[in-house]
Amino acid sequence: MNTTKQRLLLLSDLWGKEKSDWITYYTSILENHFQIVYYYSCDLGTIDKSDYSEENLHHQFVNGGIDRAVSTLIQKEKQKISVLGFSIGGTIAWKAALLGLKIENLFTISSTRLRHETEKPLGKIKLFYGENDTFRPDNNWINKMNLEQNLIPNQDHECYTNEEIAQKICKIIVAETTN
Repeated sequence: MNTTKQRLLLLSDLWGKEKSDWITYYTSILENHFQIVYYYSCDLGTIDKSDYSEENLHHQFVNGGIDRAVSTLIQKEKQKISVLGFSIGGTIAWKAALLGLKIENLFTISSTRLRHETEKPLGKIKLFYGENDTFRPDNNWINKMNLEQNLIPNQDHECYTNEEIAQKICKIIVAETTN
């Protein structure tokens, strides 16, 4: 019997390792089912964190950081994988998949920049957004992309940092990838 676990990449939000204590809500569950590889989006995109403000980090990502992160990720990952991307991490995974990253399952949480995308990558895609996230893609985009948006009631953009929500999303990921 082959006991090799399927690889699951986790791609951080724009904060990276400095503000990601919440990631253990996911890894503690998912490591029982997958071989977890965790990438910090700031590292992938060679983001300068000397000014560690949301505005500065965001500016760097949209002005070349996303593209650098996509390129780095494609260089690092050559085999078929599943990905869980948080916020900017989901956008990086989506764009990497469009450029050849072999993604079997793509799960994104609060990846609001996807609303600017006009092409959909191959593979199974599941999107999660807080119902109150101002910048989540609208229904027109969801319908145009022929996707389903899973809204998390009464939550905003950083809903993925909530332990209860993490547990629910992990349960869905395990069910979707192991059946």
